[in-house]
Amino acid sequence: MSVDTFLSVLDKVRKTGADSWIACCPAHPDKHPSMTIKNSSDGRVLVRCFAECSFEDIVAAAGVSLDEFFPDKPLYHRAKPFRRPYPAADVLECLTTETTIVQIAAVDLGKGIPLSEVDRERLRLAAQRIRDASEVIHGR
Repeated sequence: MSVDTFLSVLDKVRKTGADSWIACCPAHPDKHPSMTIKNSSDGRVLVRCFAECSFEDIVAAAGVSLDEFFPDKPLYHRAKPFRRPYPAADVLECLTTETTIVQIAAVDLGKGIPLSEVDRERLRLAAQRIRDASEVIHGR
């Protein structure tokens, strides 16, 4: 339902902002506007009565069908949200460990201490894990 259609069945409608209005609530005896209406950016019509009338009562009293407020969602709403395979905290913990390995190797090399074959292999593993974590973070 468009906001204009809904506003057309209300009394004492007054614009209060770019996409918002105030009007008398049709669900209770309302002499002064006590209901706000907002047209959201995604096309939904948001309604709130400050006398705490329920949305269902407001719609029924306005003579409008609830179905008009809740049309079928487009197919793109049914797609599952993308979920990364690992929690961010786990990826960060892995990166912290692997960068520590790289830092230790850099300090040793800076002091002129040669890396053993085991150390070089561990450094290669650290570099690979850092690349893998980057791919996880960037969703590749």
